[in-house]
Amino acid sequence: MYCRSSLGHVDAYLAVVSRRDTRTYARAPLPDGAAERILQAGRLAGSAKNRQPWRFIVVGDPADAQRLAEAVWAPGNVLGAALLVAITLPRGGSGFDAGRAAQNMMLAAWGDGIASCPNGLRDQEAARAALAVPEDRDLVTVLSFGLPANPRDPARRTAEEWIARADRRPLDELVRR
Repeated sequence: MYCRSSLGHVDAYLAVVSRRDTRTYARAPLPDGAAERILQAGRLAGSAKNRQPWRFIVVGDPADAQRLAEAVWAPGNVLGAALLVAITLPRGGSGFDAGRAAQNMMLAAWGDGIASCPNGLRDQEAARAALAVPEDRDLVTVLSFGLPANPRDPARRTAEEWIARADRRPLDELVRR
């Protein structure tokens, strides 16, 4: 497993700062139990008033994955994934709640050495049709997961080194004190 400290516990901060969206996956299945852990992580995310509004659609049919790939901005990302999870909310639901579930799933995956990426929807209606999303629900995003084609070892750098390498605006541009 990745992101382990010398005590054997997951270093959550290192997992956060070392995780990068990954769009190219190895042609390999996920380890046993990984999909279940990813879905549990999403299920256990916090939500407004504990409503737990999200529902997850696991895409298992290759024909559905192909139709879905045609509806996202990066089709190869979807087609190369070992696991695809769509997140839906009740119409007009809080995207923040869906984002919390998505981030939980992606961080849990990274803790197991599994890369991930949220996929933007180029054609919302085609994506909804590919996944048979009910009319009373919004399709928020599709997450792709897989073993990275180019594995990364988060422990090879300190959290500070990962931060220095990140393509992000400096903190002082983003924070007003």
